[in-house]
Amino acid sequence: MIGNLKPLELLLIIAVIALLFGAKKLPDMARSLGKSARILKSEARAMKKDGESAQAPQAPADAAPQTAPRTIAAAPGDVQGARPLTEPNHSVQS
Repeated sequence: MIGNLKPLELLLIIAVIALLFGAKKLPDMARSLGKSARILKSEARAMKKDGESAQAPQAPADAAPQTAPRTIAAAPGDVQGARPLTEPNHSVQS
C-alpha cells in the first residue's frame, strides 16, 4: 500500500504531519524515535547473544571470564547516562 503512493500524495501527507505536530516538535520526535530504535536494536542483540551463550556448553569452573561488565548505553554526548547493569548497594550510615 505504501509503495503505491505517488510523490504528490507523499508531499501532502508530510504537510499534514507538519501542520499537526508543528515544525519545532518534529526534530525532537525524530531524535527520540532514533534513540528508541538504537536501544531496541542493542537489547535485541544482547538477548540473542544471551540465548546463544545459554545453549553453548558451560566452561570449566577453573576458567574465570575475562570480559568487561555490561553497561547500559547512554545517548551520544551524555556522559552521565552510562552505568553498569549491576550497581553495588551503597548504604549510607550516620
